[in-house]
Parts: sequence; structure tokens; C-alpha cells
Amino acid sequence: MPDSWMYTFQNLFLIAVLIILADIIGQVPHGLVIQKVPPRIWFPLMSVVWAGLTMCSAATHNFSQLCAIRFFQGIAEASTYSGSQYVMGSWYKSQELGKRIGLFAASGMAGTMFAGVMMTAIYKTMNGYSGLPGWRWVFLIDGIITIPIAIFGFIAFPDLPENTKSWYFSEEEKELAISRIPPKNPEGHKVGLSLIRRVLLTMNLWIFTLFWVIGGALEAFSTQNCMLLWMQASGDYSVVQNDNYPLEITAIGIVATLVTSVAIDASGVHVPWGLVACTVQLVACIVLLCWSHIDDAAKMAAYYIAGTAYAIQPVCFTWASKILARNGDDAARAITLYSMNGASSVLFAFWGVVLYPATDASTGFRKGTIAMVVVAILLALWIGIVWWRDRKSIATADRQSLELETTKDPP
Repeated sequence: MPDSWMYTFQNLFLIAVLIILADIIGQVPHGLVIQKVPPRIWFPLMSVVWAGLTMCSAATHNFSQLCAIRFFQGIAEASTYSGSQYVMGSWYKSQELGKRIGLFAASGMAGTMFAGVMMTAIYKTMNGYSGLPGWRWVFLIDGIITIPIAIFGFIAFPDLPENTKSWYFSEEEKELAISRIPPKNPEGHKVGLSLIRRVLLTMNLWIFTLFWVIGGALEAFSTQNCMLLWMQASGDYSVVQNDNYPLEITAIGIVATLVTSVAIDASGVHVPWGLVACTVQLVACIVLLCWSHIDDAAKMAAYYIAGTAYAIQPVCFTWASKILARNGDDAARAITLYSMNGASSVLFAFWGVVLYPATDASTGFRKGTIAMVVVAILLALWIGIVWWRDRKSIATADRQSLELETTKDPP
């Protein structure tokens, strides 16, 4: 392996670790901030900060400067994923939420595909333009195109039903939005010592945090770019093939995510779709464990099949949002959703390094494949725990509703 390639890989790995670290640090604080600052202000503001830092990256002159900027970018971008899940869970009924969360997740994957193609095109067509290298133009243009999106967010993002000031909603529509969702706990936006009790001393935080830690690990074959690392290690594929073939994994993930989301809303259940994701991943593992006995077509097919693991995102977050919404505690729901994403990032800080190193690419990541078998089985068992929590939360909500009805004064 050339020393220059290894140096580049080490730099990229360090940047990735810094982004993950920043993401972990930023998660819960963002969940607290949006209890006091409207998401319509906070999310676009973080987008502006991210855009400014991205453009500043074009002015860096050494690796240390780039690392510092990427760290603060990671903190800013930590606001968006879980925060969007939180806002969607505030607007939609349980039977409507799956499609919205699925579409959100799929659009993120599509954005990743587009970003890669766009950055390659910018670099090739603008390298040397006005005396600037192509990589600087990538940062500048990426930052510039983010600004209009942030401005649109300031204007159009709806906040929550109970405090929305969006100009496109009439008063009747605002009232309808509030009437459609479960009643909120009046104490649900309080941020203080009581929030520690409402979050840390409940089972929801621990059950759902581990749910997404295990669920996120189910995507490892795709998120760790295992197929690309194998193709590069084999030396049998051109640069164009290395760029294009792995994109199909993301495309498969988009389709699987959308189909699963629609199925969740149509059926009203989550267990079967989570178990399907686990089963398909086990099939991919069985093929990959026969690495030395299969040809390249079978290896590619296994990695493409593994791309369906992205469908676990709507299963985990739709289910968590539904259960967390039943007690009407918005702050606890926000912190739990952010904690789910942050805990998953902790896992990814070392998961790929230990189980999917580039040095194992030529042998099919045997350690990582065995670990994936364990993850799929563990996730299937954890789905049973979440199902139990779901049943228990429904029973609790029904009991509280009955108690409320019996305490009302008779007409």
C-alpha cells in the first residue's frame, strides 16, 4: 500500500472521528435548546453556521485547521437528524408517521448520492478556475448552496403545532393540528432537574437508545463502505466502477426504506418489518461467510442485499416516536431521540476500525460478518423487548385516560 495513500486514509479517518465526536457532544444540548428556542430559528441557524464553516474550509492551509473546522461543523449538524424526527413526531398521527420518517431518511440517502456526484463534477470542471484548486471550489459552492435552504427554513419551517407561527396555516388549521395529536403534558417542555428524572429514571431512554445502537450496527456493511473497500483491494475494477457500483447500495436502501415506511403505516405494526430486515441481513452474512467459494457476482449481490438494512431506520425511529409521544412529555421525547443518535455515533467511533478495517477487505471482513450475525440476532430479540414496551405504554395510556374520565365532574 503506497505511503501517500495510507497518509490520506489516516487523515480521512481522523476527520471522521472528529465529526463523530462532535456529533456525540452536540446531540443532547440541541435537544435541550429546542425546548426554549423554536426549531424554526435553531435549525436554520445551525445550517447557516454549518455553511459558513464549510466556506471557511476553503481557506484552510493545513490539516490541523481543517480538523478544527470539521469538529465545529459536526456540532452544528448534530441538530438536524434527531430534531427533524422530533418535529415530525409532533405533527403526525401514529399511522401517518412512518411514511414521513421514511421519506426523510430516504431523502438523506439521496442527498448523499447527489453530493458525491456534485463534488466530483465541481472538482473536475472548476479545478484551477480563478487560480483556485478544485477542492476549494467544492467547499465554497457547498456552503453557498446551503444558505438559500437555511433562509427557506427561517421562512417556512413550521415549529410545533402548539406554537407554530407559519403564515401558510390558518387558525382553524392550527387548531385542527393540535386536536389530531395526543394531549401534551403541561410540564413537558420544562428543562431542569425534573428532566433528569423524567429521562434517566425511565426505561424508555435505555430501551430506545440500545434499540438504535443495535439497529444502526445492522447497516454496517453499507455505512462502512465494505463493498468499495473490497473492490479497491482487489484491483480488478476501474476508478469509474469504484465510484458507481457502490451507489446502487444506496439506491436499494432508498427503495427498501420507502417500502418499509409505507408498510408500517398501512399495517400499523413494526415487528414483522424489523424481523425482515434482520433476516435479509443474515442471508447476506451467509453468502459472505462463503467468501473463498463464491465469485465476484455473488459477493456484489450480498453487498447489494445488505443495503436493505437501511430500512431499519423507519422501524426504529417511527416506533420510538409513537411510544414516546404517548405520555406527552416533549422534552423527554426530544432528549431520548437525540440520545439514540448520539449513542449510535459512539458505537461507530470504533466499530468500523475494529471489525471492518481496510486490511480485511480482501478476505471479506470475516470478523465483521460474524459480528453482523450476532447483531441481527440480537436486534431480533431486542425488537421483542420494544414490542413489550409498546404494549405496556398503551396499557398505561389507556389507564390514565380512564382515570381522567372518571375524575371529571358529571355534566
